[in-house]
Amino acid sequence: WNEDVEAVCEYQDYINYRLTGRLVASSLNASVRWHWDGEKCLEVPTEDNPYPGRPLSLYAKIGIPELVEKLPHTVIPPAGIIGDGLSKKAAEELGLRPGLIVAASEFLYPLFIFCYICLIIMMCLIVAQGGPDAFIGMIGLGCIEPGQMCLITGSSHLHCVVANEPQTAPGVWGAYRGAPIPGRCFAEGGQSSTGSILRWARKLFTCGDDDAISYKTLDEEAAAIPPGSEGLIALETFQGSRTPVTDPLARGGLAGLTLKHSRAHIWRALMESVCLGTRASIDALSAAGHSCDEIVLAGSPLWLQMHADATGRPVVVCENSDAPLLGCAVLASVACGVHRDVATAVGEMVRTARRVEPNGEMVDKYTEVYSVYRKLSSSLRGVSSAISELRGGGSSFGSQQEFGVSDSADDGDVIISPSLLASDWSNIKGEIQRCMEAKAKWIHVDVFDGVFLNSPLAFTFGPQMVQAMRRCSDDIILDVHMCVVDPRRFVGEGMISI
Repeated sequence: WNEDVEAVCEYQDYINYRLTGRLVASSLNASVRWHWDGEKCLEVPTEDNPYPGRPLSLYAKIGIPELVEKLPHTVIPPAGIIGDGLSKKAAEELGLRPGLIVAASEFLYPLFIFCYICLIIMMCLIVAQGGPDAFIGMIGLGCIEPGQMCLITGSSHLHCVVANEPQTAPGVWGAYRGAPIPGRCFAEGGQSSTGSILRWARKLFTCGDDDAISYKTLDEEAAAIPPGSEGLIALETFQGSRTPVTDPLARGGLAGLTLKHSRAHIWRALMESVCLGTRASIDALSAAGHSCDEIVLAGSPLWLQMHADATGRPVVVCENSDAPLLGCAVLASVACGVHRDVATAVGEMVRTARRVEPNGEMVDKYTEVYSVYRKLSSSLRGVSSAISELRGGGSSFGSQQEFGVSDSADDGDVIISPSLLASDWSNIKGEIQRCMEAKAKWIHVDVFDGVFLNSPLAFTFGPQMVQAMRRCSDDIILDVHMCVVDPRRFVGEGMISI
């Protein structure tokens, strides 16, 4: 630790600090991300218990007991008002009026959905607490009651189920107390590759320079294939497995291929693998004491029906598909007094567009397919490990010694790797210099698909930006995480050598 470090916080906490002059944490972040008890951390500190809900034994075990002093001492739940509103200094910088005026308004503007909510009320601003986008999205989907599960989907699946008790089991994250709102718990499971494998297959099915085949066409072709894809079973674990078995070496597969199988069979098998993987995650969550009665999800008609049939549970589709944004509005309505609490606001603001019921006959069929899916997953686990060795997964690239980190478990080495995600991207060199002045030796950089622009002026972390960061200093270690479908296109840009 550098003794000059005054505070350690989330970037959302820092933004709230700049807005109000108050350094506070979100109980939602603290519960889900920091291993705090999300209920107890809201308690008023006492002489006998100055750090309620904090994992003091964890900090002591990893050799940084002083961390508890650096983290925010005050914790506020989502929708809680921070301080006395917009500070005079922040108001001057933003051209707004400072202070807090309590008044209801129909004009609610969530200014930054990842971390805070600003309410424009009679030209004055109050600043209310928020949380991570995915979990604010749970609120926007109305997923706040025990037995409800929402699927946060995209390249991967995140299964978030609300519960009464904070029980856990292997392969399950949580349950987190006080999340997504006080008085509740939620646990999560996940699949590492879901939408990403469909995008991969679609790209594979597109010939040369032809226009990419549409998802609608692929779905229509797959809909003509019976459940089970006529004996073709896929594993969606292309990038490892999270739930029910946490295994980074797990890999995807297609089993049962014959000359009869077509593009439609493969597309349907991949879709089914995602849905069956969701069922496996639900089973693991249920075994940990977190059963669900329904699933909140969005997607195409085939996608929705397949999830309902494969899991045997109704699928609920919400009217508003932008769940994080609606979640912000829900919290904003509570903060300014339109609704008395989050549950009431959800009841008034979150609406169901339709409900997809499972087809009993299809549920029975998918139960048979699921049995084969689980056997295939289990039997290939050892093979995936062997393949990892064959591909070089057991090499020493990136070892601790290579990066100057001691192997000794007694020397108390802690690597702090600040992220540049919330930095001033127009002055990356200056931001890196600030990190170095704070004695940071590593910098964390995320590179995602969908933001790749091959330009030195690109406002994103693509190869050009990363190489520019490399030129800023030969001493800093860039900890680059690539969440991409095709890493080869980045390797060609020289990122692998950094």
